[in-house]
Amino acid sequence: MIESTGGTRGRIRAVALELFTEQGYEKTSLREIAERLGVTKAALYYHFRSKDEIVSSFVEERLDRMDELIAWAEGQPATLANRRELLSRYAETMFADEQPSVMRFFEQNQTALKNLVAGQQMRERLLQLADVLARGDDSPQAQLRAVLSFFAIHSSWFTLRAPDITDVERKRIALEVAEELLAGIREG
Repeated sequence: MIESTGGTRGRIRAVALELFTEQGYEKTSLREIAERLGVTKAALYYHFRSKDEIVSSFVEERLDRMDELIAWAEGQPATLANRRELLSRYAETMFADEQPSVMRFFEQNQTALKNLVAGQQMRERLLQLADVLARGDDSPQAQLRAVLSFFAIHSSWFTLRAPDITDVERKRIALEVAEELLAGIREG
């Protein structure tokens, strides 16, 4: 049975993510990814020419989701209820599909990512989301609260280390802390 191109790309991404998280982005080679997949390096190159392209494929999906959230939020009044909804929608994207693994990869490979265009784009989008979240309150405190609200959600993947915590509980705790931070942002 011949596997679809999309299925092959998905397998490559899954194996690369696994290796990047286990060994680190810098220490993982395309050869190791190909070997774990049981394909030639040439077959891997057909789908991704570099490790950066693999990482970019993860980031592009996140950027698309973040752009959708920014567009939605910009069309809403700057109320506490809408800010809570934005955080809730952001948390849904963070806990969906393969995102927990992607977030662990991002956390463990921050140094490598900050030098990639993809990492810089993620930072820009996060700041745009924070600007929308703090809209109507131009104070430095509101800006910091907005950024920390998002960090509360995605840092929950590496700061909450209870071995038996479920993803549902992790998300609930992260949103609870994020919403506490929101309380200090004035409505616009």
